[in-house]
Amino acid sequence: MHILSIIRIVGLLVALFSSTMLLPALVAFGYRDGGGSEFVSAFVIALLLGMALWFPNRHKKRELGSREGFLIVVLFWTVLGSVGALPFMLGDVPDMSVSEAFFESFSGLTTTGATVLTGLDELPKAFLFYRQLLQWLGGMGIIVLAVAILPLLGIGGMQLYRAEIPGPVKDNKVTPRIAETAKALWYIYLFITIACALAFWSAGMTLFDAICHSFATVAIGGFSTHDASMGYFNSSTINLITVIFLLIAGVNFTLHFAAFAQRSLRIGVYLRDPEVKVFLAIQLVLAFICFLVLMAHSNYGSWKETLDHALFQSVSIATTAGFSTAGFAEWPLFLPVLLMFSSFVGGCAGSTGGGIKVVRLMLLHLQGMRELKRLIHPKAVYRIKLGNKALSERVIEAVWGFFAAYTIIFILCMLGLMATGMDELTAFSAVVATLNNLGPGLGEVAPHFADTTETAKWIMILAMLFGRLEIFTLLVLFTPAFWRS
Repeated sequence: MHILSIIRIVGLLVALFSSTMLLPALVAFGYRDGGGSEFVSAFVIALLLGMALWFPNRHKKRELGSREGFLIVVLFWTVLGSVGALPFMLGDVPDMSVSEAFFESFSGLTTTGATVLTGLDELPKAFLFYRQLLQWLGGMGIIVLAVAILPLLGIGGMQLYRAEIPGPVKDNKVTPRIAETAKALWYIYLFITIACALAFWSAGMTLFDAICHSFATVAIGGFSTHDASMGYFNSSTINLITVIFLLIAGVNFTLHFAAFAQRSLRIGVYLRDPEVKVFLAIQLVLAFICFLVLMAHSNYGSWKETLDHALFQSVSIATTAGFSTAGFAEWPLFLPVLLMFSSFVGGCAGSTGGGIKVVRLMLLHLQGMRELKRLIHPKAVYRIKLGNKALSERVIEAVWGFFAAYTIIFILCMLGLMATGMDELTAFSAVVATLNNLGPGLGEVAPHFADTTETAKWIMILAMLFGRLEIFTLLVLFTPAFWRS
């Protein structure tokens, strides 16, 4: 294990991240409503920390293997989440404790969207912008960005790419070289973000709100600049734009790359992918169920208003964004619980969504059907195919292993929260919100997470990391075999 080389790389990445503190400082300078000094101070501290890690080890350049790649990813997210908490700790407005600052930072970076802040409408614009920026940076994965623009790292980028990109099959690259892959994905990510911001702006948002909400939408994060979230705008057009871009961000970005490479945005490029078809079908079914139940209970004045809220809220929760137009926790209890369960599915592999991912659920279903067939024909040989491609048994085993680990982590986190004094519904929804990188919860955490205990906040921070790094990337560090030379 080349520890000094790893420290050198983490130092470079922290130094790079420090520059993002300057953007909120510029926002503070423009609006002159506070927050500028906190971000300048945070920039200096982060830069010095990064240089302190890099300078003594600047000549420690080694080719790193997969073990080092996993460790760098975990270290980077934990260190970066900690450094990202600096502005929150330095500021008087908002006045946050250490655990609250870490919670908000990790929630932003992991695109969870759970918040301990209230009174967002009165906060300085710099802090509002910073929260959204954290989500945007975390959406595609800062490590992929760093590998693209820092070839001087001198490491095997594929090791980082495998540890960072979500999904069960991680060896598929859209271009032959990892740096080109990372650049291509980020160009597409940036293009979609700009398109989303322009759409929001044209629909009536201010330029500031349009940029901030495009960050959170494309990252499937869920932070907003207003306490009422998307409900603040009271616009069916903005709701529809949000739904469209959430669906776009919930699709595997390699499909976006294929569409851009062919210079064709025809729907057929996407509908040929079996995972996308299942993903869209899930969204339609959920929206239809929500619409029917809300109509039956007459929650809204007209069928158009009902359809607007049903479509928006079902897509927002199912893709793990967590935006809201109304208090969905106040809907008939069946719907909030149904939507919370839908967040376990999340987006497609290779998307910015959280959850288990659609393709894993598809493979679990296919494996279950194969076992039923084997009961009837024990000697028959059945191969599991995804589309026209037969999958190896190793992939199926990995999916089952992931599902088992996900379930165990969920249970342990829920029991841990209940041990802090949470009731069952609140603990369940809090773990769903954090482990699935969803954001909103039910019960006591329906409005925000500020009233949870300090211990509960740290448990939920750990759950966010497990969810963002897809369990195994973090869990592997706790195995003795990982540390053996």
